This record gives sequence, C-alpha cells and structure tokens, in this order.
Amino acid sequence: MPRKLFKRFIPERNRITASGKLSALGEKIHDPNLWHLNKHSVSSAVFIGVFFAFLPLPLQTLSAAFCAVAFRCNLPISITLVWISNPVTIPPLFFFCYRLGAHLLGVPVIDLPNEFDYDVIQNSLRHIGQPLLLGCLLSGIFCASVSYLLVRGFWRWHVIHSWNKRRKRLKPIKNAEKPTTNNMNKNR
Repeated sequence: MPRKLFKRFIPERNRITASGKLSALGEKIHDPNLWHLNKHSVSSAVFIGVFFAFLPLPLQTLSAAFCAVAFRCNLPISITLVWISNPVTIPPLFFFCYRLGAHLLGVPVIDLPNEFDYDVIQNSLRHIGQPLLLGCLLSGIFCASVSYLLVRGFWRWHVIHSWNKRRKRLKPIKNAEKPTTNNMNKNR
C-alpha cells in the first residue's frame, strides 16, 4: 500500500502533539481519524495542504490544521504540504500567481522597485493585491485538485498492481493444489 510511502515522509504523531504549536486545536488533535492513512484521508489532506500553500496569508499551517480537523483528514500530511511555499519558493510562486491574476483581470503588470520601505510596500499592495489574491486562489484550487486526483489515481494503481502481483504469485500454488482428472483416476 502507499501507506508505507506516506509514513516514511510525515512527522510522527507524538512529535506534532508534543510540540504545542497546534494547541489551539485542543483535544480534537487526539482524534484518531486525523492520523489514519487511507485513500480518502491522504488525498483530502493533500488537497488542503497544497491549497493553503498557495494562499498569501499568515498562519498557513494553523489554517490547514483547522481544515484537516474540520474535514477529518490526515493532519500531518496537510500541515507538511503547506511548506511547499517556503522562503525559497514564495517569490516565484507569488510572482506567477500575480501575473496570472493580472492577466485574468486585464490589468497591466507593474514593475516592483528594487528597494522596499513601508510606503513602497503599502503602495504596491494596493496595485497587486487583487491580482495576487485571484491568482493565488485559482492556482491553489487548480494545483490542489490535480494533486488530489494524482494521489487518488496513484493509490488506485498501487492497489490494482498489488492485487495483480498477488494473483500471479498465488496462481502456481492454486494450480498445484487442484487435482487433475488423471490423478483422480489413479487413486481409484
């Protein structure tokens, strides 16, 4: 099962609960459904994590955790995937989202200054805020949906592949156990 693959990459339950970073979730963090690895919980957690990774808002991890609790999907996967947007990937990610939003809204793309201070940032946000938010929402929904479908497809493929391997492995054993008509006549 892909369960082994996901278990290798997600943080352990006791590390997450002991850290105290998600204490806002209270006792809900101990719900066993938040820690299961099955097709539904993993694919839903991937959707939530990837979606929140694209949103330009603070506390993405906490937002993804609240959604994981609300939809009862795998908590470690949803909070881990939020880190797709990290200090290295945020500039190209948000630049792409801004360009997409500007194109869809039909507004010209503005050049950002090389040096930033509070006034420059405030003035720039007035011009790029709406295109950036639209681009981030659409990119997040698109990438999260594709990721969701890929995980579901991979999970299904893996299960079918495992069944076929098991069937091939057990076929010679079943054929050896079946008595043939010649063997039955000799025993009489």
